[in-house]
Amino acid sequence: MKNKKGLPRGLVIAGLGGGSGKSVVSVGLVALLRRMGHTVVPFKKGPDYIDAGWLSLAAGRPCFNLDPYLMDEDGMLASFAEHAADNDFVIVEGNRGLYDGVDASGTYSTAELACRLGLPVLLVVDCTKTTRTVAALVLGCKVLDPNVNIAGVVLNRIGSSRHEKIVREAVEKYTGIPVVGAIRRMKRDIFPMRHLGVTPFQEYDGSDEALQLLAETIDKSVSLADVEPLMATPVMAPRQQNSGNCGGKAVRIGVIRDAAFQFYYPENLLALERCGAELVAINSMVAEELPDIDALYIGGGFPETSARLLADNVSFRQSIRQQAALGLPIYAECGGLIYLGEKITLDGEDYPLVGLFPVHFTLEKKPQAHGYSILEARPGNPFYEPGVQIKGHEFRYSKVAAWPGRADALGFDMKRGVGFIDGRDGLIHKNVLALYTHVHAIGTPQWAPALAAKAREFAGSRGKLCSQD
Repeated sequence: MKNKKGLPRGLVIAGLGGGSGKSVVSVGLVALLRRMGHTVVPFKKGPDYIDAGWLSLAAGRPCFNLDPYLMDEDGMLASFAEHAADNDFVIVEGNRGLYDGVDASGTYSTAELACRLGLPVLLVVDCTKTTRTVAALVLGCKVLDPNVNIAGVVLNRIGSSRHEKIVREAVEKYTGIPVVGAIRRMKRDIFPMRHLGVTPFQEYDGSDEALQLLAETIDKSVSLADVEPLMATPVMAPRQQNSGNCGGKAVRIGVIRDAAFQFYYPENLLALERCGAELVAINSMVAEELPDIDALYIGGGFPETSARLLADNVSFRQSIRQQAALGLPIYAECGGLIYLGEKITLDGEDYPLVGLFPVHFTLEKKPQAHGYSILEARPGNPFYEPGVQIKGHEFRYSKVAAWPGRADALGFDMKRGVGFIDGRDGLIHKNVLALYTHVHAIGTPQWAPALAAKAREFAGSRGKLCSQD
């Protein structure tokens, strides 16, 4: 039965750690509820793009991030309320383990987020080669913080009917928490894996089949009749009125979105639109040149997996260089930074890139940066005033193999994190800023207005705005 609009019900899906099966349950449940005719809004705790992408595909609508570290609480809760309202269900997928945060107290953990949202937790537990011990683990989670409402348990990677019976009885006997599902051990991963974890759905030809299999798995292995009563109406912050345009004339901002560049928070794109931007989608592998735009946004992604196609599109790379020389504002993050470099070496072969910055990149076998970052803007930064501090995050395997520049010419000092080189981040060329750090518009409210303002400045320099109302 559909809920009364405006009052969604939901829960947080958490695990004991990474790889517990949260995404299998989260994506599968969202896909199943959608197939049943419900409107479902997915949320992903933390800065993750890839899991959020799969949740978005399952829901048929954007998945929004909730990150208590990157965002202030009021902004985060307002975003949740705005996007959750007028739907049937909200499903929040946690990250890492239920109580894992940035310190021993679990600050910014999934458990803390569940309490802020007023939502119960559905705990997914990997039962590989264990039985009664699962009950001890669940009981520990229950008693560690009585304010966290662990309403149900899903047993994952169950080996047999006998295995399920023992674990189910133990969990319910010692914890009093109902087991609402048991998923059998799968012979292969539904989600394709590679160096950064799960492969983005945009690069996986079998994504639709994977969604179908996930929905069928949840339908067969998890009792919706038991799950739905566990759901609750979340705490809904007052919905903020958005004024729309944050000031100034309308501008056209290009966004490169293709198999190589996929990492865009929907909130970032929405923030640009609310600043009066018309977003123009661009495919860097097929477009011959940049369209008529006033600024360019290149997000993160995996340029290394499409290096040959990117390298072969010589005219498009030249177009970016030419427009940057004319003063086109460009904001590039991580994969976008790499793309603006000179070349990347993969398995001994060099692939030419845009060549705006004389940087030679390589891809390493281990992460070169992974975690939250804090940056302070330096003089000469085209998008941020000197001294402004922003929060972001890094996750990359790429490495700067050669760069003839000076670290003191970069746009940020790293107060936390790795950055580009020598404790700094942010390559600058005229109105171009390219950095390893990803930012979120809710946590960095200066970002969208700054990019829109630069776009207007560039449009005005070409006389484009004079004829507009």
